[in-house]
Amino acid sequence: MVDRCDVLAVGAHPDDVELACGGTLALLAARGLRVGILDLSAGELGTRGDVALRAREAETAARALKVSWRFSLALPDGGLKAGDPTQLAAVLGALRNATARALLLPHSEDPHPDHGEAAALLLRASFLAGLARFRPELGPPHRPRLLLAYPGARQLLPPTLVVDISARVGAKREALAAYTSQFDPGAGAATHLASGHFLAAVEGRDRACGNVIGCEFGEGFVAIGALAADEVAWLLGGAP
Repeated sequence: MVDRCDVLAVGAHPDDVELACGGTLALLAARGLRVGILDLSAGELGTRGDVALRAREAETAARALKVSWRFSLALPDGGLKAGDPTQLAAVLGALRNATARALLLPHSEDPHPDHGEAAALLLRASFLAGLARFRPELGPPHRPRLLLAYPGARQLLPPTLVVDISARVGAKREALAAYTSQFDPGAGAATHLASGHFLAAVEGRDRACGNVIGCEFGEGFVAIGALAADEVAWLLGGAP
């Protein structure tokens, strides 16, 4: 279930947040922040694996990152729609229940259609969640103060903010290794994700991001709106 947290990372599918910001989540959790992961769908349209297997893999990955909780809204894979009122209500209710101060979400220009719709859905929900008169039955109003968009697995974006994850890259690798159905070349049909070079490319991007700020591994984010210095200091300082 969705519970209170300091930082909420939302992905369209299981493994989305691990690929983009798993190291950051592990870092924040290690610093004492309460971190939650919300998967919008169960990834039921994936070429390999099934819902039950992917759910088990997602929980194993969450334990590797040491986040506080993980939950799936079970919205339709391949059918995420920013304008769907039922989906909006589900996401808005989750945001109000989580009361997260920081929200990590997909970038709006991610070429994957579900990811782009997820970004639009989350931006709409995060704004409306702060309006006391909008769907009050879904909980007290709450709006995250810091919104950071992460890149899709095949996106190269100039980051606004780069987080040094060098100390937590092992946790990220462990979390991604949990998704045997998606990334293990020997676990099913041949796919780009299970090619071996896919995960190498993701790690290469982390190395390139790290190089920008002079560290070995980094994860890049694009700020949505102006970055408030106090919010960044709170996030990366780990203070409650």
